[in-house]
Amino acid sequence: MTLLLGPPSSGKSTLMRALTRKLDKNLKVSGNITYCGHKFSEFYPERTSAYVSQYDLHNAEMTVRETLDFSRQCLGIGSRYEMLTEISRREHNAGIKPDPEIDAFMKATAMQGQETNIITDVILKVLGLDICADIIVGDEMIRGISGGQMKRVTTGEMLTGPARALLMDEISTGLDSSSTFQIVKFIRHLVHIMNETVMISLLQPPTETYNLFDDIILLSEGYIVYHGPRENILEFFETSGFRCPQRKAVADFLQEVTSKKDQQQYWFLDKEPYRYVSVSEFAERFKLFYIGQQMLKELHIPFEKSKIHPAALTTTKNTLSNWESLKVVVCREKLLMKRNSFLYIFKVTQLIILAFLSMTVFLRTKMPHGQFSDGTKFLGALTFNLITVMFNGLSELNLTVKKLPMFYKHRDFLFFPPWTFGVANILIKVPISLVEVAVWVVLTYYVMGFAPAAGRFFRQFLAFFVTHLMAMALFRFLGAILQTMVIANSFGMLVLLIVFVFGGFVIRKNDIKPWWIWCYWASPMMYSQNAISVNEFLASRWAIPNNDTNIDAKTVGEAILKSKGLFTEEWGFWLSIGALVGFIILFNTLYILALTYLSPIRSVNTLVLDEHNETESYTETRNEEHRSRTSTTTSSIPMSANREGNRPTQSQFVLPFQPLSLCFNHLNYYVDIPSEMKQQGLQESHLQLLSDISGSFRPGLLTALVGVSGAGKTTLMDVLAGRKTSGTIEGNIILSGYPKKQETFARISGYCEQVDIHSPNVTVYESILYSAWLRLPSDVDSNTRKMFVDEVMALVELDVLCNAMVGLPGVSGLSTEQRKRLTIAVELVANPSIIFMDEPTSGLDARAAAIVMRTLLLLKRGGRVIYAGELGDHSQKLVEYFETIPCVPSIIEGYNPATWMLEVSSTLAEARMNIDFAEIYANSLLYRDSQQDLYNLLGATYAAIFFIGASNGRSVQPVLSIERAVYYRESAAGMYSPLSYAFAQASMEFIYNIIQGILYTVIIYAMIGYDWKASKFFYFLFFIVSSFNYFTFFGMMLVACTPSALLANILINFALPLWNLFAGFLISRKAMPVWWRWYYWANPVSWTIYGVIASQFGGNDGSLSVPDGSHVAMNQILDDNLGIRHDFLGYVILAHFGFMVIFVLIFGYSIKFLNFQKR
Repeated sequence: MTLLLGPPSSGKSTLMRALTRKLDKNLKVSGNITYCGHKFSEFYPERTSAYVSQYDLHNAEMTVRETLDFSRQCLGIGSRYEMLTEISRREHNAGIKPDPEIDAFMKATAMQGQETNIITDVILKVLGLDICADIIVGDEMIRGISGGQMKRVTTGEMLTGPARALLMDEISTGLDSSSTFQIVKFIRHLVHIMNETVMISLLQPPTETYNLFDDIILLSEGYIVYHGPRENILEFFETSGFRCPQRKAVADFLQEVTSKKDQQQYWFLDKEPYRYVSVSEFAERFKLFYIGQQMLKELHIPFEKSKIHPAALTTTKNTLSNWESLKVVVCREKLLMKRNSFLYIFKVTQLIILAFLSMTVFLRTKMPHGQFSDGTKFLGALTFNLITVMFNGLSELNLTVKKLPMFYKHRDFLFFPPWTFGVANILIKVPISLVEVAVWVVLTYYVMGFAPAAGRFFRQFLAFFVTHLMAMALFRFLGAILQTMVIANSFGMLVLLIVFVFGGFVIRKNDIKPWWIWCYWASPMMYSQNAISVNEFLASRWAIPNNDTNIDAKTVGEAILKSKGLFTEEWGFWLSIGALVGFIILFNTLYILALTYLSPIRSVNTLVLDEHNETESYTETRNEEHRSRTSTTTSSIPMSANREGNRPTQSQFVLPFQPLSLCFNHLNYYVDIPSEMKQQGLQESHLQLLSDISGSFRPGLLTALVGVSGAGKTTLMDVLAGRKTSGTIEGNIILSGYPKKQETFARISGYCEQVDIHSPNVTVYESILYSAWLRLPSDVDSNTRKMFVDEVMALVELDVLCNAMVGLPGVSGLSTEQRKRLTIAVELVANPSIIFMDEPTSGLDARAAAIVMRTLLLLKRGGRVIYAGELGDHSQKLVEYFETIPCVPSIIEGYNPATWMLEVSSTLAEARMNIDFAEIYANSLLYRDSQQDLYNLLGATYAAIFFIGASNGRSVQPVLSIERAVYYRESAAGMYSPLSYAFAQASMEFIYNIIQGILYTVIIYAMIGYDWKASKFFYFLFFIVSSFNYFTFFGMMLVACTPSALLANILINFALPLWNLFAGFLISRKAMPVWWRWYYWANPVSWTIYGVIASQFGGNDGSLSVPDGSHVAMNQILDDNLGIRHDFLGYVILAHFGFMVIFVLIFGYSIKFLNFQKR
């Protein structure tokens, strides 16, 4: 059993990942790695070995037992069954009768395919997880097991499998020394009894745990400094002039001896002057050391492959068959769906509410049929239903992205073939889709007045069902390739916009430019629009003869379809259904291919410090700042001796603070019994987590809170610091003789939480400076504040990382230990009188832990803390139009077309020919073309407003959700008021939306074809920017009002179809039922469309002429048909300000009064 030691960023995780073939495929790797003489190409190292990651990644909704059972089922039993068969044969031949209990145990461990197994129970017991086996794992927002227990779940997940080589990366993080010792001792027995190969990386192993190991690998700066027996490592360093002090833990000595800052204190050759020995020099000396020489000889002797048992190396990719793997994954997905049943119930409830609202808008008593003009309203109702179905499938985007991290983990460990996960998610959603579409069609079909025929009903149901499956497949595929919430939400709305614009309703097929017509045929929504339209308008009630000779159609229904460029035969329905099924197959196939071949988006930038020239890592600007500030204070700062070395160090800069004592007496804390524990038979309604705790913390004393993992250390600190958001607290907490008030207590205390929560998009220096600006008293001037920030960064050795981005854990930015030191610095820079630190050295190596504790010892003394028609050429089109009208004489050659037109359209000519030119025009294709041009213009305006704004509202939600976790930590520390945070967030989004709106308006204004007048341009700009802002603020408001980004996303997907329905585009305000016109005024999108139309077309002195020669003012047309008046613009502008202010206020006060963090 080998212990892998080394300071952070030395390459421990990289080495382990290389040995298990888990490095990024784009990395260049040289050298050879063999298992028993076999190269990676000869077997599957992912199944032969098991890599335990230092990052805890689990399904928060599953219990500990369910997590381990799933892992055991996927990893299988290996060769246990064959081994048991061979043992039984030999015992039978030798006449040996096995012990009944041992025989039963061996048979139980060799059983494949069981949902639960004795192996799971053994692992739970060994890892001390039996006490929380039926508790959900949880995450940063869902209360579950403790951090130490979660780390053990990560370890247990791999131990349930049959791997004979274990590489375990920092498995002791968050564990007490006793638990670490017991786990390592168990693994030692596995190694020595089962002849397994194990390498474990530990950060701060206690002496008793260190002594359990056989070999040591010391890694530093990517070099192997030592690799050999544990007993000889001190001998090696003594030959180099370094000796471990008697009372110093050997593991701590080994991690500090290669450090430039700590090496000198271990020099013991008094007769020779100390000289820094670099890591590369140590590595060269080890090659000359007899242990190194011996290892080189062993490496040159090839391994005899004949000695290895065939079962030692796994040559099959997956343990289970494809069918068994699919069953296991489907069962897991069903379990997760059950645990998240609220989301699916909520979605169905949303559909029911939305159905009732839409039914009252498109009420059958208000939906006449049989005339050509009636078709517009039915088309609006059908399109709204279609958009609702598409938006309902949009939630699949976020659900897919949320599952990807766990999927990539299981895929890389070969738990199951990637396609089984994809197929399981596809199959599991078919019943959901069936229920949601059935609810919608059953509720809306009859009430909206669609064709009353059973066949038409079921065909509409089929059309919407395949459309819903297509939408889910499309967004599932987008989620798999985009992988992050922000990118997926933004790009998902863009795809929905493209599909909608080319769907055949906003812009008909005949009006699409030839170079864009391929988008029309490639739009899945076009086939859905055709299917539902053909199904409705080819029904018998629309089979009334068509009297319009301008449209070559036999029936009114066919004329409606033809005027919109839709299919006009029954085969069009089945062609559309077939195309949609093809899209379903295509998108699902692409989804599975993306799961199989795409790698996760990772940018893990572990920052390695160059200790030979550390000053280079500090930027020139920061160096100059530091030198200028230091030079002003050096003369007044004395020198003191370093505690662990003999080199002088600069005394620390101190800010004044008020020493306070904290007492707590008879403290009790109760929480409700989890439902999982009630199912186990517990009758109590409350679970007591703290039992009559009393104690005190005094100024000037550093108090250690000690206890095994799960003992309640974090719970006690949360209660004392006022961070608990649920449960019941009893007892007294006294602060220097006065009862504690949380409002003021947060200002004088600091709390380093066990989980490192930071904003990912700022630098280290910005994070600490931000904390200092918000938490230090206002009387501390700017220069002093910056000096203090520099001081704290130097104390925890973050000064060389000042310009590094924080990033996301396990994805980008800082490493685990660097992130931990940042957490400590953020609290210390607040200069608190009382500071709570929950496992501040968890995730740190011995040297980094010493840095932190030295800082705390100094704290003990100094208190320092931390967005009509064309004429044609020669009036050709005008002449063609009038000459197509019966009885109108043709124009004489050379005659003035204008004069001819006036003559043939005069009142006398009308009476003579017995025709009404106005009526003919109203029913002509030209009139419909002009109307369609206006409709196309309105459609482009609507799409410009709605979809980009909706994209803003959805894409801001995951960003704000991440920042909300940071806000909970910072607000609990009293860094700022909730309203200040809300105002800052809204202000930044407001500025971004202004820039986005300007860019968008400059590009799209002329392309849509609006009039280039300054007033109209700036009106359009105002309404675009305002719409971007209220959409964004609405999305932010939903995040603040809900416990998770997923629920907020479902809510916005519910709100957007409502805004779409009542925006005045699908159905005008005057066509709405009287009882729903109030919601038109309550809908912000309708105000924006009103404002854009009124500002662009209203206030126009011009008029439109009709064939009889009369003129109708533009303002009158807008007022009579759409109810839009130009003189109402002032109120429209005020309404936009009102919506923005309302959404921001609700966002701010929700942030202030609603706390969804369960602790």
